[in-house]
Amino acid sequence: MGWREKEAAKLAGKKVLMVGAGGIGCELLKNIVLAGFRDIHVIDLDTIDVSNLNRQFLFRREHVGKSKAEVATAAGLRMAPDAEVKIVFDHDSIFSEKFNYEFFKQFAFVLNALDNKAARNHVNRMCMATRVPLIDGGTAGYLGQVHTMIRGSTECYECVLKDENKKTFPGCTIRNTPSEHIHCTVWSKHVFNQLFGELDIDDDVSPDMDDEEANEKKKNGEEEGMETEEDKKEEEKEEESVKEKEKPKNTRVMAEESGYDAEKIFNKLFVDDIHYLLLMTNLWKERRPPVPQPFGELANDNPGTSAVRTAAQMDPLQRVWSPAENGEEFRKAVESLRVRKAATSDGILTWDKDNEDAMRFVAACANIRAVIFGIQPKSLFEIKSMAGNIIPAIATTNAIIAGIMTVDALMIAGGKMDKVVSSILLTAPNWKGMAVIPQEHAKPNPSCYTCSSKREVTVRVNVERMTVETLRDKVLISSLGVGAPDVMEATTNKVIVSSEEGETDGLMDDTLSTHGLAMGGRLLVEDFDTGDEMRVVVLQAAAFDEFTFEIVSDEKPEKKEEEEKE
Repeated sequence: MGWREKEAAKLAGKKVLMVGAGGIGCELLKNIVLAGFRDIHVIDLDTIDVSNLNRQFLFRREHVGKSKAEVATAAGLRMAPDAEVKIVFDHDSIFSEKFNYEFFKQFAFVLNALDNKAARNHVNRMCMATRVPLIDGGTAGYLGQVHTMIRGSTECYECVLKDENKKTFPGCTIRNTPSEHIHCTVWSKHVFNQLFGELDIDDDVSPDMDDEEANEKKKNGEEEGMETEEDKKEEEKEEESVKEKEKPKNTRVMAEESGYDAEKIFNKLFVDDIHYLLLMTNLWKERRPPVPQPFGELANDNPGTSAVRTAAQMDPLQRVWSPAENGEEFRKAVESLRVRKAATSDGILTWDKDNEDAMRFVAACANIRAVIFGIQPKSLFEIKSMAGNIIPAIATTNAIIAGIMTVDALMIAGGKMDKVVSSILLTAPNWKGMAVIPQEHAKPNPSCYTCSSKREVTVRVNVERMTVETLRDKVLISSLGVGAPDVMEATTNKVIVSSEEGETDGLMDDTLSTHGLAMGGRLLVEDFDTGDEMRVVVLQAAAFDEFTFEIVSDEKPEKKEEEEKE
C-alpha cells in the first residue's frame, strides 16, 4: 500500500460531526467529502429559504422549504459516487437530548459551522466535556476566523468574552423562524424599508406566498413514500384550502392603500402574516409556534418580568417596554414617519439609528415580533446597539473559511495537532502581503467556567422534574460529597443554592429548568467548608423521574494532568 492509499485509509476511518449546513457548512461538506473523509454526520435544524440560494451553493430553487441537512447530505453523496461514503443527517436542534455525551464521544473531531452564539457555546461545552477536538469557523462580512480548540491545550470558545456587537445575518431565520432578538431587529429594519424606504425585493418581510414550503409541506418529511391514498387526498384538500385563502397584500401596497393606518399595518404584520406562517406546519414540529398579537389585545407587562423597580425609577432607554407600550410606540412612530415621508420630494426615507422616530419604530417592531416568537424583549438602548452593527454574509468569505477548516481537519486526522494554528482572514493583505494571518493558539484561561482544570462531574438528570433541593441533597451532598454547597448557574451567574441558611430556601421547590438548565448546562459548585470547587455538566434525561440521576463521569484535575502527559 502506497502513501496515498495509507492517507486515504486514515481519513476514511475518522468519524466527523459537522454542525450547521448553511453558508460555511455547504462549502465545508463539499470540501471534506472531496478531501477523503468517508463517515460524516450532519446536523441542522433550518430549512432552505429562497434568500439562501445566492451563497449556499448546494441548494437550488426546487429545494426551498426542505431540510438543509437533508439536501446537503444528498449533494455530498453525489460528489463521491464511486467511493464508499457514509453521510447521515439529522434535521434537529443541536440542543436535542439525543445529542448527548455518548453521541459526541464517538467522533474524531467536530466541525462548527454555526451562526448562533448559544449553539456554539453548547457545542463547545460538549466537546470540552468529551475531549473531542473542535474546529470552529465564523464570518462577519469580509472578515473571518478559524479556531481549533483542544481541551487542556488551547483556549476554548468561552475562554474569551466575545464581542456581542458584531452581528451577521443568520440566513433564512429572519423571515420565518427567528430564535434570537437580533433576528427580530434585522427583520424590523426590513419593515422600515418596506414601508418608508426605497423598495427592494430583498427587504420583503412577509412569508413567501409562492414558496414550496407553504404549499408542499410533506416534501420536508421522510415519510412521503409511505403515504396512503387517504393521506394524499387529505393533504390535497389541505393544500387547496391554503391556496383558496386570500393572500396578504404586499406590505407597502397595503400601507399606502390604508393611508398608513398604524393599527391596520400592525395587524397585517403581527396577525395576518403570522397566521399564514403557521400554515407552514413543518416549521413548528420542533419549534415553538408563533402566537399572533392583535393591536387591541396587547398585555400591559412582559411575561416573567419583576415589578421590583417601577418604570419611573428606571432610565427610559434601559427600561424594557411592555407589549402595550410597544404597540403605542409603533403607532406614534408610524404617524411621525408618515408625515416625514410625505414631506420628502421622492417619498423615500433612509433608516438612521440616530433618528428617534426610526429607532423607536424598529425597537417596537422588534419587541412585538420577539414576544410573538417567545423571545425576551429588549430595551431601546440594547436594540439600538444591535441595529447599528449588522453585517451581511459573503459567499467568498464562507468559502475561504471552510477551506481553512478543512486544512485543520486534515491536520487533526493525520495526528499533527501541534501544527494546527488559529487563522484570521482580513479584508485586505497586511504589510507582509498576507490576507490570512496564522496565530499561535492561546492557552486555556485558568478562570474559564468551561475548560479550566477544576474537578468536573457530568451528571444526567431530568431538568424538567428534578428540583433544586434534590440536586443539593441527593446529587451534591450525598453522592459527590460536597459538605456545604454554594451553586451558581455558569451562564447567568445566578446563585441557586447557598450555604448561608435561609438565603435560597425559596428556590428549593423550583425545577432545574426554571433556572435555565438544559442539555449541556453548567453549574459552578464550591464547598464552603473546604473551599473545593468543581464544575457540574448537566445532561438531560427525559425518562428519569425527580429523584433519579446518573453520574456519567467524574474527572479530577490530577487525573486530567496524567492523561495529558500520556
